[in-house]
Amino acid sequence: MKTVCDFCKTEYTLDAAPTVPVKCAVCGHTWTVPPPPRRSPILVFIAALCALLAALVFAVAVLYQHRVTEIREKPLVAELSDVTMDSDENGVMHFVISGRVVNRSDQIYGVPGLVAISYDSNGNVVARQRFMPSATLLDAGDNVGFMHTLSVPVSNIDRIAVELETQGD
Repeated sequence: MKTVCDFCKTEYTLDAAPTVPVKCAVCGHTWTVPPPPRRSPILVFIAALCALLAALVFAVAVLYQHRVTEIREKPLVAELSDVTMDSDENGVMHFVISGRVVNRSDQIYGVPGLVAISYDSNGNVVARQRFMPSATLLDAGDNVGFMHTLSVPVSNIDRIAVELETQGD
């Protein structure tokens, strides 16, 4: 805590508020140092609440901006919802995949082709198969379902993913 001599303006730094009057070492003037103002618990609570609210608003703004950026970069997403097995007329088992393509933006988008990627237990790509969804355009916020039977047999397949077709596919 800091205090100043009322007479000669010499400044002193004290560890704590003294309970008795102090005497200036320079001019000899004696004065009483007032106790530091007490912080109201209500004001401390309000200040902490404001800080918490500000942090919450900041976090929501960051998450919202991240979501907006994510949607701008990838307005369409393919979601795989179900993988079942079915046999063809020769008795060979195949995977049947179903899911949907979702337009997360506020604009109309053309729906690209889809690519089903089959992986083995080591994460290696076994097969990539292109197919088309049932719609060519998706309205803002809309989605279209898909169902497709993969031509690759079920042996050695550990995982299946579906992606939107890109220029390099």
